Amino acid sequence: MSNHPVQTVSTSNDKFKVILAIVAVVAGVAAFYILANQSTLVRSSALVAGLIVAIGLAWTSEAGKGFIDFARESVRETKKVVWPTRKEAMQITAVVFGFVLLMSIFLWGTDKILEFVLLELVLGWKK
Repeated sequence: MSNHPVQTVSTSNDKFKVILAIVAVVAGVAAFYILANQSTLVRSSALVAGLIVAIGLAWTSEAGKGFIDFARESVRETKKVVWPTRKEAMQITAVVFGFVLLMSIFLWGTDKILEFVLLELVLGWKK
């Protein structure tokens, strides 16, 4: 017996809801710019109304429900993370800065040695 997840096929009703949600967002943004000579409150209300309609339509589709489930799982997994203390974070940051400083000095030194070898010893050019 296999443990393959079963994928459901979206119905055309769900696809239509997602398309309508996209149209609602575009309509809200378009209304915001079309109403340029109106007050900011009217323009913002048109934009927010378009976004609310889009969220409502997306929320009722299978893709929206799947996104909500994904978001809930993400929050649940984030709560399981063991975050470092402030002291540990500062120590890790200091180690990273130290490593970057050492690597920059090493690369600068390597560049200068190669410059000396190639320009002065191989090609015979003097600065």
